[in-house]
This record gives sequence, C-alpha cells and structure tokens, in this order.
Amino acid sequence: MPELQEEPTNDRTGVELFAGAGGLAMAVHSAGFRPLLFNEFAKRACQTLQANGAKPRGEDEEEWIPRPGEPSPLVEGDVQHLDMSYLRGKVDVLAGGPPCQPFSLGGIAKGDEDRRNMFPQMFKAMRQIKPKVVICENVKGLLRQSFKPYLEYILREMEMPFEERDPEKTWQEHDALLKEAQDKPASDLSLRYKVVMTQVNAADYGVPQIRNRIIIVAFRADLGIDTEQFKQDVLPKHSEAALVRSMLDGSYWKRHPKVPKHVRDLVMSRLPKDVPLIDDGLRPWRTFRDALAGIDEAPPLPPIPWDKLDRTEYRVKGFTDHVGWPDARIYKGHTPNELDRPAKTVKAGVHGVPGGESVMLTDDREPDPTSPTRYRYRHRYMTVRETARVMTFPDDWKLEGPRGEKMRQLGNAVPVMLGAVFANAVAKALDRAEGRS
Repeated sequence: MPELQEEPTNDRTGVELFAGAGGLAMAVHSAGFRPLLFNEFAKRACQTLQANGAKPRGEDEEEWIPRPGEPSPLVEGDVQHLDMSYLRGKVDVLAGGPPCQPFSLGGIAKGDEDRRNMFPQMFKAMRQIKPKVVICENVKGLLRQSFKPYLEYILREMEMPFEERDPEKTWQEHDALLKEAQDKPASDLSLRYKVVMTQVNAADYGVPQIRNRIIIVAFRADLGIDTEQFKQDVLPKHSEAALVRSMLDGSYWKRHPKVPKHVRDLVMSRLPKDVPLIDDGLRPWRTFRDALAGIDEAPPLPPIPWDKLDRTEYRVKGFTDHVGWPDARIYKGHTPNELDRPAKTVKAGVHGVPGGESVMLTDDREPDPTSPTRYRYRHRYMTVRETARVMTFPDDWKLEGPRGEKMRQLGNAVPVMLGAVFANAVAKALDRAEGRS
C-alpha cells in the first residue's frame, strides 16, 4: 500500500486481521507500526488491499516477513486456517475488527452462537504471536444487556488468552475457569494482558460522522503500561456543544461563507436549546459539510451537477469514485444526511447502500406547493468519494469493485481518524514503558 510501504520512524510492527478496506491498518501504520501481515476473507476487500500495494501470498507459498519498505503480504481466505506462529515475538500490535454481524442491530444478533463470531480467532492469534498490544474494534451492540455476560467473557478471555478453551466445553464453563484463574496471581505476566474497553462516538474524535462503537485495547501485563494515562490519552477532543457554540458565534459559518442564507437560517432555527454555552475546551464536531470542504488540508470536493446523476464516471481535478447516482429516495426510517451535522453512520448492509441513509440533502431548493415554506430541498445519493470522506479515508486510497461493494467496504471499516487516535495512544504508551519519552 502506498502509505503502508513508507518506513515508520521506528521499526515497530503490526499484524492486521479482518483488514477489510484498510481503515484500521492505515491508522496503525500512521502511528509507526510497520505491517508484517494482512488477512481478509472478502474478495473485493482483498482487491482493494492489493490495489494499494499489498502483495498476495498463495496458500502453498512460503511465509516471509517483509523488510522495511517492502510490500506487506496479504493472505486471502478464512482466518481459521491461518497459522501465524512464525511471527511469535516479532509483533508489537495485533489489530482487527472481528465481523460484527453477530452483535449488530442490523444482523441476526445470535452473538456467540453465530458462526461469524471471530473473537476466538483473535484469541488464537494472541496465543500464536504473543503481541505486545491488541487493538480490537466492534459494534456498540455488544453492550446490549442480552450480550453483557458474553462481553464480560470476551474481556476475560482477552486478559487471559493462554487459558485456552476446551472445544468440548461451553463458553460459560470456560468463563467459570477464567474467573478462578483471575483470582490467582499470574506465574508469568507475559501470558496475561491488561484490558481497557472504551465506548466511543467517532464524532467525538474528529470524524465527521455519528458512529457508536467500542474499542478494546489489551496491553501485555509484563510491559508495565500505565493504563490510566492511556485512558486519558484517548479522551474525546470534540463535542456537539462546541459545534453549536461555533454556529452561534459565527466561526462555523466563516469556514463556509457560501452557504445560502435560507440554509443558515434553517440550521440556526433547529439548534438544540439544551446545549451548555460555557466553553468546555473541546473542538467542534466536524460536519458533513466540513468533510466535503476538506479536512486537514484536503481539497474541496466539487458538487455533482443534477444532470450528472447517470452512473457515469464524473471527474473533476482527478477525483475518483465521485459519481452521481439516480433515483435517491427519502422514506420513513431512512432520513437523509444533513450537511451541517455529522453524517449518519455509514453502514455495510442494504440500508447503507441503496437506502435513504446514504442520501444527502443539498443546499438547492425547488418549488413544493405542499410545503409550508413552498420549497423543498433537493436530495441525491452520496457518492463513494463523499462516503470515503465521511470515513476519513484519503482521496488517493483506491477502492475496488462496483459501487455497492465499495460502499460495503467503507461501512465495514474503522474510520481512519478514529483508529489513529487509539493507535497513537498505544505508541505513546509503549514509548513511556520503554523509556523513549
């Protein structure tokens, strides 16, 4: 991958399971961890990883560890058949987001009974490679009351992954054994981990999207990591209240001087009344409009002309995947994205691809005699590039497959900016533990 082949400032290393379109991988690499291995099951996602520089490794091909600057190997296929023992003791960070369908509201919510539950494969990888740190992202659905006992079991198993489960035992029986082991002092701290779980909304971390998730980070216990300092390092830096204040004091509108007055007036009339006006020291939430205008020196995305909603590649100044799509609809349960709020959660399932949740309202109006204002705002589908902006993917990151597959990959991904906050905090924690800071 272009970004992932650049040499980091130190030779810390990482392994990415369930790599998908590479969102978390980019974040981990940007924090200074050179990737040694990627694994992904989905064919289109593998094509995306290859398009960005990963080198496929065949089933019968000999394992290799890339040197700095070399392409990272990508093993396509079921992680259950992947042996990573050759990397034992060579990996600083193991990262991945096990498939979330068993625990998501959009899935069938079978939880631990679902064959798509891949948490056991994360624990197997921990046993095989003994990483210093594990970063694991998943859906907020794991916090549901019905899943609470299993979530607690996951956290205990991540704390003690070498207390391997007997395949003949139920998870409840294994959990009972873990509870017993938890009460006893460890004879070898390198076989245990200190686990920190953080509930996050990506918007609180500078991502222009409402996206509620949990991030679990496990530090190997023998490293002496200061987990309390780590918790401080991953506190949110953005807030809705700060966004409201920026609109009230005009600083938000100064960033977007071309917003029509009728749009600005409507937004201001809908501001929440219960937001504290006292400065909380946080930065404003970033909005969908911020994403389109460009965050962190990214150039603005050009608007899609209304006569270009024709599935034809429409390129301006080299942008790719910025393609108009026809027949967008708004209907009950699938309300559109508003420009002056963070975007709604990008989803991987059917609701995120053809449904109203990938629709956006624009600043353009057209006559509507049924409306009290006699106008209505025009809407269209978000382009893949606009969706990638909402996920904080860089514009030069290549996505492979048809539109639906690209949207699916983005919906399954970790926003790069969110992942970077936690990956950078992990790097700082290791620096402190190793006396580098």
